[in-house]
Amino acid sequence: MSGALSGKRAVVTGGAQGIGRAIAERLAADGARVAVLDIDAGAAGGTAEALAGGGHIGLACDVSDSGSVDAAFAEIAGAFGGVDILVNNAGTGRGPDDGSDQMYAGAAERAAQIARGEAPTAHADQLIHMSDAGWRRVMGVNLDGMFHCARAAVRLMAAGGHGGSIVNIASTSAASGEGPLHYVTSKAGVVGLTRALARELATRGIRVNAVHPGPTDTPIMQSVPDAMVAAMEAAIPLGRMARPAEIAAAVAFLASEQASYATGSVLTVNGGSYMV
Repeated sequence: MSGALSGKRAVVTGGAQGIGRAIAERLAADGARVAVLDIDAGAAGGTAEALAGGGHIGLACDVSDSGSVDAAFAEIAGAFGGVDILVNNAGTGRGPDDGSDQMYAGAAERAAQIARGEAPTAHADQLIHMSDAGWRRVMGVNLDGMFHCARAAVRLMAAGGHGGSIVNIASTSAASGEGPLHYVTSKAGVVGLTRALARELATRGIRVNAVHPGPTDTPIMQSVPDAMVAAMEAAIPLGRMARPAEIAAAVAFLASEQASYATGSVLTVNGGSYMV
């Protein structure tokens, strides 16, 4: 298949649903061979089989576990002979006993108090309810996972001596501060990781960029109360959440040679909801 990414070998983490699946579909449509990594092995395989073109693979991988990541990339090296593109997409917004339920309930009650004309007394607290396990789960997937995958991919890129492109999925929340505490913190870390790696890896011809999606119509949004989703949409100048394919288009651009002089950049795709 010909296209902007013809002959490229790509890895997409969290690639079995939502933004990740849309990215895998777009890269495959642009000519890349795609390794779909997901914690759900069956879903990863099903996505890989459904992609345009041929030669794609789906593998089970827990990005928070460096051993799982290294094993997956060893399989990719065997199947593809190397890696040209890594899209670090896998992420989560919830962890065990992380205070999210209390935060959302407090926010809803505070909004209700204000709507009734009362002096608000409710608080959208999360920190005081956050468990260590809840904090670590989100940080482990969203930030540690990107480190694990970037390290594994760069080892292959460096060994091949052909450069490459890494695109990390961050979030507008990293700039606005809006959202769950651990999620916002992890995504801010992703921006720092992106910039540090861009400087470090430039001499190897490896570009590293990030995408800031705004609210996007994906399964992860199902954990957010309907009232809060409606409020998000009302605050977006374009009046709606993003479609996964719109985020995928930005990723495909940064992964391609069309963005050959872009590294350390953060491309914001959020309907104008927060301008960074």
